[in-house]
Amino acid sequence: MKITIDNIEVEVQAQETLWQIANRLGKSIPSMCYAEGKKHMASCMVCMVKNAADGQMIPSCSTHPVEGMQILTDTADVQELRKMALELLLSDHRADCEAPCTTVCPKGLNVERVLWYYDTNRYSEAKRYIAAAFDLPTLGCDDCPKTPCEKVCRRGMVDKHVEIREIIREMSQAPDPSPQSEPLPKGRAKMFTSKLGHFSPKEKEWLKVSTDVPSNCLHCACAAQEVCKLRKLAEDCGIKSSRYGVSSDLPFKVKKHVVGRLWFEPAKCIRCGLCVYNTEDGFTFKGRGFGMQVVIPDESRSHVTEDIADLCPTGALYLED
Repeated sequence: MKITIDNIEVEVQAQETLWQIANRLGKSIPSMCYAEGKKHMASCMVCMVKNAADGQMIPSCSTHPVEGMQILTDTADVQELRKMALELLLSDHRADCEAPCTTVCPKGLNVERVLWYYDTNRYSEAKRYIAAAFDLPTLGCDDCPKTPCEKVCRRGMVDKHVEIREIIREMSQAPDPSPQSEPLPKGRAKMFTSKLGHFSPKEKEWLKVSTDVPSNCLHCACAAQEVCKLRKLAEDCGIKSSRYGVSSDLPFKVKKHVVGRLWFEPAKCIRCGLCVYNTEDGFTFKGRGFGMQVVIPDESRSHVTEDIADLCPTGALYLED
């Protein structure tokens, strides 16, 4: 049979999906709930296209061709619908891509990473990283009287902000026989970053007792910030923040060990279902409608392998070193 995609006539097979056909033509259609060659169900609606023959908007990842279809993949209304779908997903995604301290640093220093070096007693690596931003022995923080990183510190929402300036000063004075600087990533502070919202009173109490690192840092930056599909697509669509805010009330930083190095952080889950459909008696859905969650029962953890993390589009599933 034949259909048209963006006014290009193409011969198609009934078993193909519109997404596969468009991809074959070199057209890039985004998706969050689809992975080539894996089981999936249309849920994210980020891959929507328009059939000009009847005016319908349809998910390309699960729709098969019908003779006479006139598919449009990049019209203004299609782009707006995809953007709305992404904003709805962001409202379910309670996480910071980058730690606030990092996004406001005028020197481009990944402050949260430096604090992670501090908490793992890796002072030499920290000093090399700091040297990429500051002309040591001069410390850039000394020229930053307002300490914006401390003002936006998430820990300050719980009790008292992390003493970032003093920690950086301490590490910059550590002995380092080979102070070769480490390149700083470029433009991170300008990238899209989701916001996790405010902490509930119960959450604040839990964070007080559960945070036991030397710096007192909550380490709110996402471990999957470099590979997160949700972040990349939000960036591509020019989204600054979701028009729907953060509707999720799942607790921040609560995570569950699954198996090996694999961890699951429910607050970052957008319920795409890829981990459910591609594990046998592993991840599953709990509840219905807006209250539905992805869960991993204790008795099912041994049925999951670490490679399922590769399918997760948000970092809700990740490998921890």
